[in-house]
Amino acid sequence: MKEYHINVFYSEEDEGYIADIPDLKYCSAFGPTPEKALQEVLTAKEAWLESAFATGKPIPAPRYRPVIYQVA
Repeated sequence: MKEYHINVFYSEEDEGYIADIPDLKYCSAFGPTPEKALQEVLTAKEAWLESAFATGKPIPAPRYRPVIYQVA
């Protein structure tokens, strides 16, 4: 399984946490806690990959790496 970077951040507007996977266009999820948002985005990732595979859509290689990982 490919390892994709996941962002998790608090949204004041939504009053909860958003998790997204930058390499997978539109793959994101919401949760009341960071843990729940992460759990939901992992489910969304599986659905995204299954759908892409089923429809022949290209599955991107993990590329997104925040600068902090590049300089550390």
